[in-house]
Order: sequence, then structure tokens, then C-alpha cells
Amino acid sequence: MNDLIIKVENLGKQYRLGKVGTGNISHDLNRWWHKVRGKEDPYLKVGEKNDRTQKGGSEYVWSLRDMSFDVRQGEVLGIIGKNGAGKSTLLKILSRITSPTTGSFKVRGRIASLLEVGTGFHPDLSGRENIFLNGAILGMTKQEIISKFDEIVDFSGVEKYIDTPVKRYSSGMYVRLAFAVAAHLEPEILIIDEVLSVGDQEFQNKCLGKMKSVSTAGRTVLFVSHNLPAVKSLCTRSILLDKGEKRFDGDTSDAIAEYMSMDHEEIYDGIIPRNYKQRMGTGECRFTMVRLINSLSEKCTQLYFRESFRVLFTIEADKDVKNLVFWIRFFDPEGTEVLVSESSKNVFDFEELSTGTHTYEVEVGEHLMPGDYYISLGAYMNGMAVDYPEKCLYFKVFNTARSSDEHYRWQKSYGYVFSNSNWKKIN
Repeated sequence: MNDLIIKVENLGKQYRLGKVGTGNISHDLNRWWHKVRGKEDPYLKVGEKNDRTQKGGSEYVWSLRDMSFDVRQGEVLGIIGKNGAGKSTLLKILSRITSPTTGSFKVRGRIASLLEVGTGFHPDLSGRENIFLNGAILGMTKQEIISKFDEIVDFSGVEKYIDTPVKRYSSGMYVRLAFAVAAHLEPEILIIDEVLSVGDQEFQNKCLGKMKSVSTAGRTVLFVSHNLPAVKSLCTRSILLDKGEKRFDGDTSDAIAEYMSMDHEEIYDGIIPRNYKQRMGTGECRFTMVRLINSLSEKCTQLYFRESFRVLFTIEADKDVKNLVFWIRFFDPEGTEVLVSESSKNVFDFEELSTGTHTYEVEVGEHLMPGDYYISLGAYMNGMAVDYPEKCLYFKVFNTARSSDEHYRWQKSYGYVFSNSNWKKIN
């Protein structure tokens, strides 16, 4: 059809599991001769075993196999899956960085790729020179690149360093400029890998907005990310990869649901699966949902400094349950418990649940210091865990307040909780 811009047919990529050479041709030949006779490698390192049970019997591994799909003009296609599923390999093939072992693909139009930090730019050239180099590679004239130059620099925010060699850029600066170049030089196809995770949240949101505008202009976007909410908001269609093969191709919400069903080590949009692996307890009742609510009564995963917030959770009881105590526990990324909220006010204060679903809202009085945190929920009966799902919700507290001047930043980092204390002078 006329609007078909990418066609992939039976694509496969195979790699050989080889050993690094010894650096000496006679040693390499000796190693080969020992292998032919079924003897142990004479150049094994101390403590290393000549054992392939962990790799399997084959000298080869398929990173991709039997991959077929079409992409139409203006489509934003999400590609999701676990680490090692073959996502980056697929993008490298489509970007012509590596060639497929089997199958073929056809692409109509110019491709701009942002795959991993360090690719696409010459490290010894300045930011300015790399902009013109990438434009020339895409087939643009010098005048066309000049017309986009100011817009690229403004979007990237690296104007001060535009004449500095990019090898001196931080990873964040590099990604800012690389994305700005890829998005603004108007390729027909924009390919973005997980590399955007290097940038801060503000820049990530800026990039997502730009990708939406790119697709609206009729250009095609292929987006790989582990950030499922971002994939859902940006992509109407997604492909789920599993062990190098296409497991699902269709609506993004359905693709995410299928991804979540593969194993239950992750929680999406606050929904806690009943067979979520990171939970323990006797199971008379189960937490099914948890959400963070900000001061504007919006569901969120980010809070401003000193912003009041609530935790909303749903729990489902299979039968009537008495003598329950609920806990909400807050942890930092290292697993240090920084704050606890408990439902009981005294030793005789218990919750009771009838059979069915119940929703609780907890207003947390304390303010957490800027940083990253996660929540674990707990339901206990007579000191025994009925349900304890860990790491249910991750969130961030910014170092700027919602109502403060946007240039103000809270720089102190004493402790984890900013106390909501009452101060008064008595003499």
C-alpha cells in the first residue's frame, strides 16, 4: 500500500558464541587441536571450567528469529520486552548498523536513530560540527541544516558548549543534543531506544512531546522503552518481543497486559496482580491496587518538595476478616525504611473487612525529602502477614516546590523526612 514505510519479512539475527583468541596463532591452533580431540582447553584461566551447560550445546544463538511486521507512515510503534528480548538488535538492523542473518526488510525514506550513548556522533568533533555531519549523512543541504540549527541548539539546551568536542559532554548533554538532531532534521523515520532514560524527567517529557508532534507531521516513530506509561501515552500499537521472537503485535494496552502476564515481577499503573511474585502472606485478603495522589488530587508518580500527598489502595477479601492492621512502608532505593504509616492508633484498634473489595485513602502528614522512593503495603492479623506485596509503587520527590520560584532548588540533604512542625517563640 502507498502508506507502507517499513516492511519486515522473516527477519533473523544469529551470533556465534566464540572465545577470545589467545593472541598467539600457535596457541590458537593448539586450542583448536585439543577441541577436535575432545580434550580440555589448555589455555583456560585459573578456576575456569570447560563447561557449556550454561550456554547450551550450540555454538550459535539467535537474537532474533522469524520476525515479520509492517509499519505505516505516521505510525508510532512501541517495542517492548525484557532485557535480552531482541529489541535493540531489531533497531540496529533497521538502522543498518548490523545486517540480518535471515530474512529481509524494506524501508522507504531516511532514518535517524538514537540507539545508545556514544553512537551517531564523532567524539572529536564539536556539537556544531556533528549537527552538520548528521545532516549531510541524511542527505540535507547545508542551507537546510542552517535553517534548523538554532531550533536544534535551543531544544538541546547545550548552547554554551556547542563548539566543544562532544567527547567532553556528560551523558545527559550528549543525549540532549543527539535527540534534538535526530528529531529536528526531519527524517521520515525516527528510531529511539531506551537511551532517553539518561535524561532528567523534564527533558524526557520534552522528548515525548516532540515525538508526538513528529508523528502528527506524518513521520514514523519506532520507540523502545521500559517506561510502560510513556509507551502507552505515545504509541497506539506495540510489538512485544520475548526471547527473540514476536509474542504479540497489536493495541498498546493489550501488549502491556500481555507483557505483565509473562511474569508478575512488575506492577503497571498501580495494579497489583493476585499472583504478583514479590508478595507473601496467608492470603485471606489481597491488595489489588495502590496509587499516589498529589495536592491537586491527581494520580502521579512525582511530587514536588513539601507537597502534601495521599496513598490510595484497594484490598480484596475472599471472606470476612477481623483484627487487621494495615501498614504503608516507604523505602529509599537502597532499601532503607524511611517512613511508616500504620492504621492502628493503639493495641486494640483493628480493621475489619467483609467479603468483597474495599478502598482506603491515607493522608500522609510528613513531607519526604527530595529523592527516589518506593512503597510496600502490609496487612497483618495477630502479628502474622496476611498480605505483604513489596515494591508496589515507585515515585520521585523533586527538589523544587510547586509554588516556589522555578529557579529555587532545595540543596540540603539531611535525613529523609521534612518535619511538618509548629514553631513559636516563647520569650
